[in-house]
Amino acid sequence: MKEIAIEVKDVGKVYKLYDKPSDRIRDALGLGRKKHYTEHHALKGVDMTIRQGECVGIIGTNGSGKSTILKIITGVLTPTSGEVVVNGRISALLELGAGFNMEYNGIENIYLNGTMIGFSKKEIDEKLEEILSFADIGDYVYQPAKTYSSGMFVRLAFAVAINIDPEILIVDEALSVGDVFFQAKCYHKFEEFKKMGKTIVFVSHDLSSISKYCDRVVLLNQGVKLGEGSAKKMIDTYKQVLVGQYTAPEAEEEERLLDDEKLREMAAKGVDGSKIKKENAKTPGAAENPELLEYGSKKALITEYYVTDEKGEKTSALIKGSRFSIHMKVEMLEKITAPIFAFTIKNVRGTEITGTNTMVEKAFLESVEAGEVKEIRFTQEMNLQGGDYLLSLGVTGYEGDDFTVYHRLYDVLNVTVISDKDTVGYYDMNSVVEVK
Repeated sequence: MKEIAIEVKDVGKVYKLYDKPSDRIRDALGLGRKKHYTEHHALKGVDMTIRQGECVGIIGTNGSGKSTILKIITGVLTPTSGEVVVNGRISALLELGAGFNMEYNGIENIYLNGTMIGFSKKEIDEKLEEILSFADIGDYVYQPAKTYSSGMFVRLAFAVAINIDPEILIVDEALSVGDVFFQAKCYHKFEEFKKMGKTIVFVSHDLSSISKYCDRVVLLNQGVKLGEGSAKKMIDTYKQVLVGQYTAPEAEEEERLLDDEKLREMAAKGVDGSKIKKENAKTPGAAENPELLEYGSKKALITEYYVTDEKGEKTSALIKGSRFSIHMKVEMLEKITAPIFAFTIKNVRGTEITGTNTMVEKAFLESVEAGEVKEIRFTQEMNLQGGDYLLSLGVTGYEGDDFTVYHRLYDVLNVTVISDKDTVGYYDMNSVVEVK
């Protein structure tokens, strides 16, 4: 087993929040027995073990503690409780350029920043040309940093941090700096780090990048670690958190009892709620996921779903270039204003490849009554490359300004695309080639 690069043990971080400056002074001087502050727990008992060569992602909503845990790992902040052990030299892409002196020119700031990270002048000398080439800000490198545009500033800061060959790289939303060409260069460098077996801790709201690069993902919410596991599993759980429908494992039994109570209430109202407990309709040829993730308020239910080929036959295997349809049947258990019916296709790593919904397509913008059943069909051409994909379905909508999930089925069916010609990337543009 690989050596541990970073170990976070029961780490907590508490901030004191004061209503006014005088309260801060009273507390500092120890005046009075009364507390003049409220406590904000940015982190609560977080544990995390990262081994050498791993790329671990940290995701969560704003205010979940992602940046705080990175600052504690890098030594910028001290934990209120617990401890962090780091084995290896760290380069952190946190607040880019935080250590720059605005009066110094670019060259001077490279040496200043490199020294702060812990590198010798000789090591920086050896990397200088590489840093300048990566930053690509021309003769501005000889001008004071205060004359730089924001784009030049972050390019130079990023170039310093990522080119001084660290053993551990800490990245906080820093791969999206500069223009599209510089971003491509940043991601290429990131992939180089992975191939070299460097340890990487990666925080981002870009779930596609998390899915693509991370071996393992940790999910934080309001300072608490909700779980860790594969990128696909944690991203699906994160999406539940985003819409306020995450259920902690210990609460699942309680939720089941609540569902039973809801069924009784609906029965008393004369509404047929039996399909809440019914397994999703099985269809011939459909490769169903026995461990699909299902959640929602259950005001509407997806009761049937399947895929058909261009002949109308139910199947889970599609020929690349052929037309196919995704079918779903939805029962309304309550009146809903303008429900949105949607599908998404993901690859096996959990990256969303394509998808659409009835609101985007302007196909259905009406209200529906309790008891109505709607049959939805999405028909399109299969231009994805050959391979296996996962289909997700959903019924959502807006209640006032609040986005609401009524029923969502993640990775409910496996779809296999059969192809005798795969091009580069996720899908085929069906190019017409002429050579004269």
